[in-house]
Amino acid sequence: MAKEARARPNLEGVASADRVLTVLTAFRRGDDALELSELARRTSLVKSTIMRLCISLEKFNLIERLDDGRYRLGVEAARIGSVYQQSFALEERIVPVLERLAAESFETASFYIRRGNQRLCLFRADSPSPLRMNVRPGDMRPMDESAIAQVLRIFGDRRATESSTAQVPLYSSGITDPHVASIAMPVFGTEQRLIGAIALSGPASRLTAERAETLKPRLREAGERLSSELGAQL
Repeated sequence: MAKEARARPNLEGVASADRVLTVLTAFRRGDDALELSELARRTSLVKSTIMRLCISLEKFNLIERLDDGRYRLGVEAARIGSVYQQSFALEERIVPVLERLAAESFETASFYIRRGNQRLCLFRADSPSPLRMNVRPGDMRPMDESAIAQVLRIFGDRRATESSTAQVPLYSSGITDPHVASIAMPVFGTEQRLIGAIALSGPASRLTAERAETLKPRLREAGERLSSELGAQL
């Protein structure tokens, strides 16, 4: 650990960003709305600076200025908080399923979510085989015609009940990487909305279309079970 710390570049933060975050993190559990004077006391910043910073925060709905001049956290702060909390719930539910799928199929199991025109690998369980995928959690891949991207695109605006009649899991081979094949299944949550895609990926020479057919029932069952645990009504 000490060696890693020494190797880390000596980078400095941006002063303006530091001040913005100082204002944002001045709010504490139990706060409703704060007077400008209280924000100044908590942050040690002058009032004029706080007012300018809050204008920027308001643009992103991170802070809301009330009619009486007080400030409170905005709806975007609540959204970020819910995303943070959900990430732990997702990890607890999804990672054990991925580990089980990887152990049973001998292929890499992963869970992807969509981020604009890319897809993000959120969780992953490695195949026990030495010949396996090298995508890591946090890696981004294009929204191409791969099975994973297709699932994220097709079901992004569709409800969970529509997956029961769809031809899923989907299979693709040689799209993002000419040597990689994958099968993917949508995972839904509350309000029947798509959360992400659960997938099995491996070398195209091993994960052929024929072998994918034998794995599809297992992946479909895992995806439907996860959807049910995450609040979807299939």
